[in-house]
Amino acid sequence: QVQLVQSGGGLVQAGGSLRLSCAASGGAFGIYVTAWFRQVPGKKREFVAAIRWNNGRTQYVDSVKGRFTISRENVKNTVYLQMNSLKPEDTAVYYCGAGVTVFYNPDMYDYWGQGTQVTVSS
Repeated sequence: QVQLVQSGGGLVQAGGSLRLSCAASGGAFGIYVTAWFRQVPGKKREFVAAIRWNNGRTQYVDSVKGRFTISRENVKNTVYLQMNSLKPEDTAVYYCGAGVTVFYNPDMYDYWGQGTQVTVSS
């Protein structure tokens, strides 16, 4: 059973930076992609970025391109989301998810982290 444990997040002023981590344990069979989603109250979980474990290819939602960077550290089975130039509209609970391929639909992911709050003040 794959477990994802998140760390990072917190409160930052607009223009600041934060880094989120997502560490996987329990085996990686069938897991080829780790993605970050975010969710605000009353809205569906939104795709933010994803990375493929085999070749490192990445995808981003347009609203974070040039500001967020997703990366992986294979030895530690950890994926990072470096968030720079943060804006108040980036405020959300961020979740990492793991699955077999990149989907923008969160229902298609098999495993999820516990979520971490990111708050950007104006």
